[in-house]
Amino acid sequence: MTTDTGTQDFLFELGTEELPPKSLKQLAQALEQEVCTGLAEAGLQHGEVSRFAAPRRLALRINALQDRQADREFERRGPAVKAAFDDAGKPTRAAEGFASSCGIAVSDLEQVETDKGAYLVYRGTEPGQATTALLPAILDRALDRLPVAKRMRWGSHRFEFVRPVKWLLALWGEDVLPYEAFGLTADNLSYGHRIHAPEAIAIRRPADYETVLRDQGWVLAGFEARRDYIRNHLSKAADEHGVQVVVEDDLLDEVTALNEWPVVLSGQFEQRFLDVPAEALVSSMQEHQKYFPARSDSGELVNRFFFVANLESRDPELVVSGNEKVIRPRLADAAFFWESDLKTPLAERVAKLDKVVFQKQLGTVGDKARRIEKLTTHLAGLAGADQTIAGRGALLAKADLVTDLVFEFDDLQGTAGYYYALRSGEPAGVASAIRDHYRPAFAGDALPETLEGSLVALADRLDTLVGIFAIGQKPTGTRDPFALRRASLGILRLLIEKALPLDLRALLNSALAGYGKRSLPARDTAVDEALAYVLERFRAWYQDQSVPTDVFYSVRELALTVPLDIHRRVSAVSTFKDSSAAASLSEANKRVANLLAKADADLSRVTGTTALTEPAEAALLERLQALETEVPQQVAQHDYAGALKALSSLKEPLDQFFAEVMVMAEDADLRQQRLALLYRVRQLFLQVADISLLQL
Repeated sequence: MTTDTGTQDFLFELGTEELPPKSLKQLAQALEQEVCTGLAEAGLQHGEVSRFAAPRRLALRINALQDRQADREFERRGPAVKAAFDDAGKPTRAAEGFASSCGIAVSDLEQVETDKGAYLVYRGTEPGQATTALLPAILDRALDRLPVAKRMRWGSHRFEFVRPVKWLLALWGEDVLPYEAFGLTADNLSYGHRIHAPEAIAIRRPADYETVLRDQGWVLAGFEARRDYIRNHLSKAADEHGVQVVVEDDLLDEVTALNEWPVVLSGQFEQRFLDVPAEALVSSMQEHQKYFPARSDSGELVNRFFFVANLESRDPELVVSGNEKVIRPRLADAAFFWESDLKTPLAERVAKLDKVVFQKQLGTVGDKARRIEKLTTHLAGLAGADQTIAGRGALLAKADLVTDLVFEFDDLQGTAGYYYALRSGEPAGVASAIRDHYRPAFAGDALPETLEGSLVALADRLDTLVGIFAIGQKPTGTRDPFALRRASLGILRLLIEKALPLDLRALLNSALAGYGKRSLPARDTAVDEALAYVLERFRAWYQDQSVPTDVFYSVRELALTVPLDIHRRVSAVSTFKDSSAAASLSEANKRVANLLAKADADLSRVTGTTALTEPAEAALLERLQALETEVPQQVAQHDYAGALKALSSLKEPLDQFFAEVMVMAEDADLRQQRLALLYRVRQLFLQVADISLLQL
């Protein structure tokens, strides 16, 4: 029997000192997830869940939450009936003990038949607990599980949280939920904006939460709502000034997390600063000041910026003036560094790289620059690129690391070099290669625009990869200081998306040769280990694209080392796996592989077919002979999809062959010829992939 339950709205707010802005969104999401998980584990149903997050608060509202758990029926099994009663039918001590533990008489117990005989059972109902009794433990566990990188203590307390906790609000309907945490007792009081509404504000009902905070507390509590508000007002302000505001999502999230009552304002800086590369100005505004830059309709940076104040000032012009004064020294620094750096041509800075250590055992950045110049020139010859442009771009790629601008704004690596190269009279192709050689910097990042830039990017990663493996410092599960995982994925993307049919083993050998006679303790195994490492990243890459692992391994089994070729085969096998013939042919290949493993002769040398007289043998042989001409031609043209489509025509002949023919015949010559026939089938498939590894 189940007791009917009612529902009630629940509101919880944790008030703190200002929370880390880059963590706020994640903390709010985690709080919602952990509380909802706790409710689900307790068997409590509920309606809509709303989360709130502002600089000084995390909050959660749960509508229509069950006010108690449903009653739960349970069954306890006791002793077997034959052990529960003696020969006279009287209860034994076992039966009486079980009944006593259940709080009832033996006569009230039931019997149930099982496959092991009859047993006494007690069936009862466990009443559900009140939700108000369960919520404190659910909240405690949720708060303890929040993703806090570093917890802190405050005052004389031993409590720990990401920031000091100042108040707790917990409402069960219109009543305060009895709850204590961090040395505080929950009530129905919240607090508004630190300047505009610092006094306590009573929240009467959960449904009133965001409205009361907005109208009385000068707080927009909802993170997403506040984010949309800021975006919309930035757009409106930009329209008023006839410009386009540059809004990056990460910066918008951070600014949203910094403001409870956002007010969008706009300022200007001197026109002269626009002579500095736009990226430096944007970096100053976004990274250091959390400002939003502006561009003209044609996309050029203009001398206007937008920012968000966390209060409604009586004199907004004074606020604007103050922010203009703050940004001016930052831009002046950028202009000074830019103008100072221009006094030295970029090429003259290469010599200074010899004073910058790349890695103690691998030499300086200058050594690296000369290695990747040589390797890039070699790659350009293989790929048909301009060797002069590619080599020059590689030599100068790291030169901006010793400029003042990059020292101050390290996110301008490559970008600063692009501008300095152009100002130094270098060809545009060289400048582009310098700018782009760090791409792709992250998953989904754009690749270099030019082939020469792609080759510099490839050489840079190959040099680092093989060098680190050669000194025996390959990445572990927790340590990857030279970002070799990212470098490996970059190598694969460059080779595949730029359609470069280059052999990765040969590339790694060329990169290792660039180290000359330098003493490298793991030189002998570096290429093999680096190759295996990159190809293992290939598997992870395909997993991210929802390509089944077995498809990759069916190609990986062939020990190929040209990533572009591997990719083409994987794409073909992935499509083939969904075909009607895939399951039958995969199973047939498994069977053939098992039979060939039992062969005691070199089947590649068996050429005769005179003993193959059965109709099923003849049909398979006829189809096989046609395919032995067709498939190699398709493989030579990298038409692996076409090759697999052609091989699919072997389904019926193979099915008929295995249904009608005994392969392991007693006659040795006949057995050998049948195995040789299957060997030819197997070798034909292996020209594309080992489809016996497909899981179907």
